[in-house]
Amino acid sequence: MSEGDQLPEAVTQSVVRADDPAAWFSQDFDGNDDWIYRFTHAELNELTRAAAHSTRVPLPELQADDFPLDELAVTLAELRREILQGRGFVLLRGLPVGEWSPALTARVYYGMGCHIGQAVSQNASGHLLGHVKDLGNDPSDPVTRVYQTNYRQPFHTDSTDIVGLLCVKAARRGGASAIASSTSAFNVLAEQRPDLLEVLCQPFYVDRKDEIPLGKEPTYQLAVFHRHAGYVTCIYSRDFIEAAQRFDDVPRLLPEQIEAMDLLDKLVASDRLRFDMVFEPGDIQLLHNHQILHSRTTYEDWPAIEHQRHLLRLWLSTADGRPLPMAFQERYGTITPGMIRGGIRVSGAVLNAPIEP
Repeated sequence: MSEGDQLPEAVTQSVVRADDPAAWFSQDFDGNDDWIYRFTHAELNELTRAAAHSTRVPLPELQADDFPLDELAVTLAELRREILQGRGFVLLRGLPVGEWSPALTARVYYGMGCHIGQAVSQNASGHLLGHVKDLGNDPSDPVTRVYQTNYRQPFHTDSTDIVGLLCVKAARRGGASAIASSTSAFNVLAEQRPDLLEVLCQPFYVDRKDEIPLGKEPTYQLAVFHRHAGYVTCIYSRDFIEAAQRFDDVPRLLPEQIEAMDLLDKLVASDRLRFDMVFEPGDIQLLHNHQILHSRTTYEDWPAIEHQRHLLRLWLSTADGRPLPMAFQERYGTITPGMIRGGIRVSGAVLNAPIEP
């Protein structure tokens, strides 16, 4: 762990309070859809007016003031608080994406994102608006970003404060989303296997998958769990950890590291921790990346290209986001409060927001 973080021994001796809203289990949402917000007709009108108002501003330059909202701005602020300070996720339902053009859909989505945070680049191409779609890439290639395949995505986090996914088109079969509280996973590990929790609180080598910032190495070291500033913060993507094994100078994973990841994967995929949701076209899922792990099942797509599964993704940096440990600088670029943090930053990349994949 980096200087300033608590020692692993302190981590294992103190679980997060059971009444902390970040520490939830799937049964907490049985018969409860408070996590779903449904757009009203008036709010949809607000969004289309804001989109028309902002037309002359290119998406990469768009700010909240360019996309003026009235009542919906208040609602988004309340939902944002729930994401950052509460259970860590919401689902917004009801955008008429089937009736809107791709350009209008992208502008409305991006504009709402401006009221929640600052969009950051999601890849070496500088994409502020990402496209989660099967591009036919090989999932067995260690440098492949799995979201560009139809392959199962195990539970993981992204490199940002808030991650947003807008479902434009659903798959023919499969592709279900699931989330889990990393705070609850931390608690269960502390109770059942504190020895393996200690392993997860020590640095792992992580691959950058050839998206290397200027002056940085192809890999870096970062622990999965961090107890810092009163929070349990998680950053985990096993395929990036395993991909780092392609480098000869990276130490081989130890048996206890593999066992710890196996148990974490098993816990968050269990019925107790895993909360499933099926996206409908027009749904927006917003997750607090530091306390929520998310996954996707394998899916079968429609034969016709125009009907194939397609999600739009935003990575949002929040100026008032939770304090992050010093070790995050290696991945996030900066952790200074008020600064734009996170994303993929490589030399020469020009920020852009493509409407199509």
